[in-house]
Order: sequence, then structure tokens, then C-alpha cells
Amino acid sequence: MTGQAGTFGVGGVGGPAATGVTSAVMTLEKLAGHHLIMGLSGPTLSAEERRFLVDYDIAGVILFPRNLNSPQQIYDLTAEIQSLSSKTVSGLPLFVSIDMEGGRVARLKEPFTQWPPLRQLGIGDSAQLAFDMSLAMGVELGAVGINLDFAPVLDILTNPENTVIGDRAVSDTSERVMKLGSALVRGYLKSGIIPCGKHFPGHGNTLVDSHEDLPVEQTDLERLRAVELKPFLRAFRSGLEMVMSSHILFPRIDPEWPVTLSEIFLRRILREELRYRHLVISDDLDMKALSNHYDPRLVPVRALQAGIDLLLYCNDPSSPERAIDAICKAVVDGWLDRRQLEESFGRIEQFKREHPGAKPRPAKETALRLVGAAEHLELAATIRRYT
Repeated sequence: MTGQAGTFGVGGVGGPAATGVTSAVMTLEKLAGHHLIMGLSGPTLSAEERRFLVDYDIAGVILFPRNLNSPQQIYDLTAEIQSLSSKTVSGLPLFVSIDMEGGRVARLKEPFTQWPPLRQLGIGDSAQLAFDMSLAMGVELGAVGINLDFAPVLDILTNPENTVIGDRAVSDTSERVMKLGSALVRGYLKSGIIPCGKHFPGHGNTLVDSHEDLPVEQTDLERLRAVELKPFLRAFRSGLEMVMSSHILFPRIDPEWPVTLSEIFLRRILREELRYRHLVISDDLDMKALSNHYDPRLVPVRALQAGIDLLLYCNDPSSPERAIDAICKAVVDGWLDRRQLEESFGRIEQFKREHPGAKPRPAKETALRLVGAAEHLELAATIRRYT
């Protein structure tokens, strides 16, 4: 396939997406499924994965090294993924996502350009370099059919012993993270890639890795307003339309629920106080921060109740179907209002139709020339020179 597999917007992949779909025509299972982004098992789609993506109208996928062999293979895989949209009820294109920050969180290896960690940008303190880096990175992502990057990191490294974030953060000051985070967002958007700011409301002060257990922070809301929330606000003004929640418990703000499961954080603070109107995605719901403390059948239901739009499941192949079953049961039993699912589905659908930065990816021969382009390698080398 060539041309537009991977675009968003009316006519991006043809079929039903061009005429629109309302949640009323979606079965409950498909409505639940279009709230999930899921991992895949290998470098090609299995027959079971194709069936599952279509039958449940899954919103998108996330790619990891197990799915990535070469630029040619990635191009073909993403084309096949997008081709499934014409077989779904919604007809909507899929999110094809990845973690590509630069530094140690970089799923695409050579011949893709290897970008330095964001700390190097912070040392250089150049908004132009930040913009150029995310623009170039986005060009390479888009060339192989990836349309969503879980980047940039908008955390402020306020705790120097925080190795979970460490050099993934631009800086230890809110001013520099605001300035360069905003430039990174604008570069991604210019390239046609959807950026996702993380990890709301800020992961820069933690010591515990949420992959391993639940971080507990004694920060109060006034401190978050004065420091951690500022880069997110600036990024929103720069066009950021997707934000990822963190699995952190702030007992002085919400003593019961970590952010991903907290109405206080997602509805009262993010939507009401900060007036954010766009998509909210969870961090991986199989992380031990949640799985060590909460029933895995409760987690997706509670996340949706709290205000999450998209549920991320990265590695456990049994999790997506279990989550869909739990969501459907919660609706049938009256614990979750179907109208809430329809409201969040409406945000997802509108985003996929109207996202302003989406561009068709080039034909394969042209696309592969963009991977590891000389000017990108030179730019990465320039950023690395800052010490």
C-alpha cells in the first residue's frame, strides 16, 4: 500500500470514515474496544490479532522492539494495520503509536536517526533545536506509518535522584521545560505526528518506578500549580491535544486514587481548572503501580469513570479482552454509564477526523530515503555536542 494509510481526517483512509459514524450504531463491545490501544506480539499481525482489531474496533496499537525489524518491515506492518480500518464499523483510522523520546527511550534503532536524550536539549537551551529535533524525528516516524508518539516528556527533574526520569527530562526548571517542551510539541505537529505530553501532572519528583510499584508523593496542589503543571499548560497552548496520565498517588490531593484513576485530577484539575478539552490516555495499565494494588477488572472501568479516554495495554495479550469484558459488564450492571463511553468515543472520533497536523505518508521508496537522512544525523550530532 502507498499513499494515505496512516492519515487522520475525512477521507484519510476512505470507507465509512468519510461519512461519519455515531456511537449509537456501535455495539457495546465495539464501543468499549475503541477506547483501547494495545500491543502486538511480533513483527507481523497474527490472524487472531487481525480478528481482534476488527471485531472490537480497537482504537490503535503500540509498537515495541519485538515488532520492529527494519524500515521496510515497519512500513508494511503499519500499512496492514491501517488497512483493517475499512473492515471496522467505525471505519476510523488506527492510532499507530510508539515511545520515541530520544536517549534511552527510543524504540527505533539504526538506520533510524539515534537522537540524544532531552537533557542535551536542555543544556543547549535552544527552542529552535528542540523544534528541529522533533520535526526531523516526526518525519522519520511518519515515513514508516507511525502517527502517534508518546512524547515529549514534560516532567521537571526536581529530584536529582530520580533515575526513572533522569535524562529523559529537559531540565530541572519549569521555565526551561516550558520553553523547550512547547517547541517539541510544535515540531511534532509540523511533521504531521501526534505528540502526547507525559506524565501528567508530573513525574519528576518520584523515586519509585511505576513499572515496579505505586509512587506516593506528598506534593500539594499549590506546589503542582506553581511548578509541575506549568509545562503542560504551555504545551496545551502550543497545540498539544493528547496527554498521558501518571500512576502516582498524591494523598494530599486525592487520598484514595492515583492520578490515572482519579476524578479529582482528570476532571476537576485537568478539565475544569486547566480547561483541557482534548484526549487523555493512561500510561500502561498493566504496570505494577496499578496491578499490585487494584483488581485488573476494576482498573479500566475506574479509569474511564475518572476521565480517561484511551486505555493503554502494552504487553499482556490477555489484558485487552479482559478489559473489554469488564467495561461491558460494568455498563450492563449499571456501574458505568454508556453515555460516558459515547462522550469519550465522540472525542476520539472527532480527533481522528480533524487532527490538523496529519499528512499522508509517502510511497515506500520515497519514505525509506527519509530514514536516517544526512541532515537528521547532522542535527543529532549538533545537539550531542552540548555538555
